[in-house]
Amino acid sequence: MADPRIHITDVELLAGASLHLPDAAFRHLVQVLRLRAGERFVAFDGRGGEFAATLQDVGKRDASATLGERMPVDRESQLDLTLAQCVSKGDRMDYTLQKAVELGVTRIVPLLSSRSVVRLDAERWDKKLEHWRGVITSACEQSGRTRIPALAEVQPLANWLPAAAAAGIGLTLDPLATRSLRELPAPGSPVTLLVGPEGGLGDAELRQATAAGFIGLRMGPRILRTETAGVAAIAAMQAIWGDWR
Repeated sequence: MADPRIHITDVELLAGASLHLPDAAFRHLVQVLRLRAGERFVAFDGRGGEFAATLQDVGKRDASATLGERMPVDRESQLDLTLAQCVSKGDRMDYTLQKAVELGVTRIVPLLSSRSVVRLDAERWDKKLEHWRGVITSACEQSGRTRIPALAEVQPLANWLPAAAAAGIGLTLDPLATRSLRELPAPGSPVTLLVGPEGGLGDAELRQATAAGFIGLRMGPRILRTETAGVAAIAAMQAIWGDWR
């Protein structure tokens, strides 16, 4: 079985160093996974590369570890892909973020559209973002990624759209569109994928997306749920344009 991986940001990771495990790392490795002194794990700081590590001096409330050499591991996709996902309810959003990270998305922008059912105040949005960061980090730990995808602040779709596709190609999922992914040329610039919430984007929002330069994309003859649509599209892009080829 592969050594467990843990993301550590509270202390600097240096080859050959001995470090006191931050509380979150201690809880995960010792209290959840039940690792004991002398057992190995992999540590990474989210900036690329990782370290083989060995657990030392395990106590009831803390533990230390020693780091080996830094391994310049790069598991990032060559496809620079932003997922602009209209916020969906409950576990649906968690699922989308988790799978998008596993599939290699570069950054994530949570959006609020006319059909979004999740409405929170500023304090609760902050808590939601913190929760999503945890989902993203856990997905990186599980999937072997050594860089953490960026997570933007939650923002209204109308505010985000005008400049969203300026740096590359914008695609939006639309069941009434006529183009398929295979009809599009391989992108030579970053790709932004816009996915609606439960119920999809409204007609006016689709027109606004088109005016902003987004290309409507049809993912087969069936209607996909919001938590499935973006994940399926990212997988298809990786198969056609990315690192699944």
